Amino acid sequence: MDYDEQLDVRGLSCPMPILKTKRRLVTLSPGQVLWVRATDPHAPVDFMAYTERSNHELLRQEETAGEFQFWIRRGEDDRG
Repeated sequence: MDYDEQLDVRGLSCPMPILKTKRRLVTLSPGQVLWVRATDPHAPVDFMAYTERSNHELLRQEETAGEFQFWIRRGEDDRG
């Protein structure tokens, strides 16, 4: 899947993957896609909850050998 920026938060535990993702998303323009790689076992639940509460869209989620990957499209405003 295409993306505009990438963020590697592997090795970090909650809440750091979400906090770093929020900080990076605000640097993107609306509609751009951020690809995030994480290893925190709670990441799938955390990223789904975050995108449901925010104006950002979780486009895709994958898991391979304990690594989670998320593609998130930045929303139109900075809510979340």
